[in-house]
Amino acid sequence: MSYNLPPIAKDAERLLLDIEQAVSKFPRRHRYTAGQELRQQAMKITEYSHRAWRESARRLEWAYRLKWEVDALKIRLQLCSRLRTFASFAQFEELARQAKALGRQASGWHSQLSGQHPKGQNAPGGHAQAQRAQKLSTRGASQWEVYR
Repeated sequence: MSYNLPPIAKDAERLLLDIEQAVSKFPRRHRYTAGQELRQQAMKITEYSHRAWRESARRLEWAYRLKWEVDALKIRLQLCSRLRTFASFAQFEELARQAKALGRQASGWHSQLSGQHPKGQNAPGGHAQAQRAQKLSTRGASQWEVYR
């Protein structure tokens, strides 16, 4: 492709590639059931990340779908781990780590687009009043409380 992809789309493609490689080594009885579903889920995530990036008019909708598809993928990864389909536990851990990171990106992107964090997490509060901190550890503060 001749355009630069955002990090979330690159991570989704990397996860898809790693899942394809992992599923190819699944036992035969799981490769065409749980493995196929895992592949389809990873493909949906990759498609949704590309659509959310390209379709600015529907970006919020695609980011919302992407967020929930990543959660569904994490559940499916857990299922495959319990079925002991992965070549090793380390392989499952790596895929789970990638899915978790992708989920964080998708949730953050959705929050940003929906206006939940308009200027970032540490944006100054508009309606909060400054309060004076109470110092209760000094002797004067303790005695003052007795006479109140």
